[in-house]
Amino acid sequence: MTARIGVITFPGTLDDRDTQRAVRVAGAEAVPLWHRDKDLKQVDAVVLPGGFSYGDYLRAGAISRFSPVMETVIEQARAGMPVLGICNGFQVLTETHLLPGAMLRNNHLHFICRDQKLRVENANTAWTTDYEAGQEISVPLKNIDGRYVADERTLDMLEAEGRVAFRYLDGNPNGSLRDIAGITNEAGNVVGLMPHPEHAVEPLIGTGRTDGLGFFTSILKRLVNA
Repeated sequence: MTARIGVITFPGTLDDRDTQRAVRVAGAEAVPLWHRDKDLKQVDAVVLPGGFSYGDYLRAGAISRFSPVMETVIEQARAGMPVLGICNGFQVLTETHLLPGAMLRNNHLHFICRDQKLRVENANTAWTTDYEAGQEISVPLKNIDGRYVADERTLDMLEAEGRVAFRYLDGNPNGSLRDIAGITNEAGNVVGLMPHPEHAVEPLIGTGRTDGLGFFTSILKRLVNA
């Protein structure tokens, strides 16, 4: 049976098509999901892609958090469904409190777009098992509200529990505390990161490398072997 991975589209989402393509390149079935529809169409996992949902009004991800589809996503994520939030999707996950912390304007106050080197810190989540802890990868980064922040107690907890999933290398692009590029929840089924792995799944586009493909092959193997 082919794994079905849902990709949500909000008003202002930019990268839903690229994410659907990444899912297909990995060998799974991409299922489009609309923000106003609570029905997840019996998918096995969900991706919240990048973009500027609702124009980032109020705060990035703050309005999308109340979309009807998110009621079901929150419920299913808490029940164990794998959920990946990329860039704006990461912002939405922090707004739902499925992941701790918050995303603020980049410390240099400018939009940034570049290939970004990352270090994999946790290779045991549902979305990272095809990587190795300590592995260095390069995927595109593009954001203006990408600065991850949390109080010291939360940061210490994330570090102690191994929940920092990715860390920036070769320069912090946005002022994220402790160079955090992505985190996971305690169960390891929910992962959020600011860089865009869906733009690095084929050698002809993005970075010219396939360093981001591991996100999608990881979840596919997880679902097939479940």
